[in-house]
Amino acid sequence: MTLSLFSQFASPTLIGIPLMLIALLAPWFLFPTPCNRWLTNRTITIQSWFVKTFTKQIFTPLNTPGHKWALILTSLMIFLLGINLLGLLPYTFTPTTQLSLNLGLAVPLWLATVAIGFRNQLTASLGHFLPEGTPTPLIPILIIIETISLFIRPMALGVRLTANLTAGHLLIQLISTATMALLFSSPIVSTLTFITLLLLTILEIAVAMIQAYVFVLLLSLYLQENT
Repeated sequence: MTLSLFSQFASPTLIGIPLMLIALLAPWFLFPTPCNRWLTNRTITIQSWFVKTFTKQIFTPLNTPGHKWALILTSLMIFLLGINLLGLLPYTFTPTTQLSLNLGLAVPLWLATVAIGFRNQLTASLGHFLPEGTPTPLIPILIIIETISLFIRPMALGVRLTANLTAGHLLIQLISTATMALLFSSPIVSTLTFITLLLLTILEIAVAMIQAYVFVLLLSLYLQENT
């Protein structure tokens, strides 16, 4: 039972060839390419509205130097949103349930924000390690605590995204298994379980969207702190 539950998180293979790359590229093939026509279809209009609204929401609080990250963070949001939502379809694989992938996204981007802070405002960046007015005996302890909190940020980004999506997928599989097991023995309970499954699926769609947004939002907050 344990193996069957967690086997859905194993990277799929075909003739021994990992299909992770196809799962990562799939969202980009589904998004339409913007055209230069005056009148566009509804799909491109909705996509343009989403990109404009998201960019305005994320980058309004940032300083002007942080606006250079608009393309990177918007592309990351679309990428995570597409992967998370496609992973809810039957017989699909969700790459963002892999902690290695999430850390591979979180660590370089977080490190880039820290490097920008040290390059552009070294004094202010070092000042975060020691708040003003700290008593002298607490200075070594606070420096250690602030250093740990700084290095734990990318871990928190990756673990949060992985844990939320993994928990949701496990709950969906458990409830769907219970629905099928109770179908003939107790149809009424099976119906109630199926309704619960539908509600949980709607919740997971919301979680998939929110987690992608939170991932990018936290990166923008780190960027705001260093610019």
